[in-house]
Amino acid sequence: MTIQTSNPIEILLVEDSTGDVRLIQEALREAKVRNTMTVVGDGVKALAYLHKNGPYAGATSPGLILLDLNLPLKNGFEVLQEIKQDETLKHIPVVVLTTSQAEQDIVKSYDLYANAFITKPVDLDQFFSVVKAIEGFWLEIVKLPLES
Repeated sequence: MTIQTSNPIEILLVEDSTGDVRLIQEALREAKVRNTMTVVGDGVKALAYLHKNGPYAGATSPGLILLDLNLPLKNGFEVLQEIKQDETLKHIPVVVLTTSQAEQDIVKSYDLYANAFITKPVDLDQFFSVVKAIEGFWLEIVKLPLES
């Protein structure tokens, strides 16, 4: 199945696990998604990218952020809080994609206005299914705002 969106969007993946990055990229390739994805490996780089600072001065504003919670330098909660408190960023959907199943992490993510909380499956096939479901929902079903 090829996912067709009228306007391809930029996906920002904030993930420090190179293995998980490869799995997510492979799942997107299998789904033949036309959207582009930028990967940053820590919370400081994520915020620099979103604010177009330093090496990210020419960055494309993402239409969707996939955010791990367990990040170096600034954890996912800190990144999420800064995104949702920033008038220029708060409209961007943030999907928390993490290994955590802790109830307090789920509650805290939603308290900080995450748009979804998804626990990464351990099983490879389930992992691919989850990534494809994220893509299908956020890029086929949901109407995202056009970049301003």
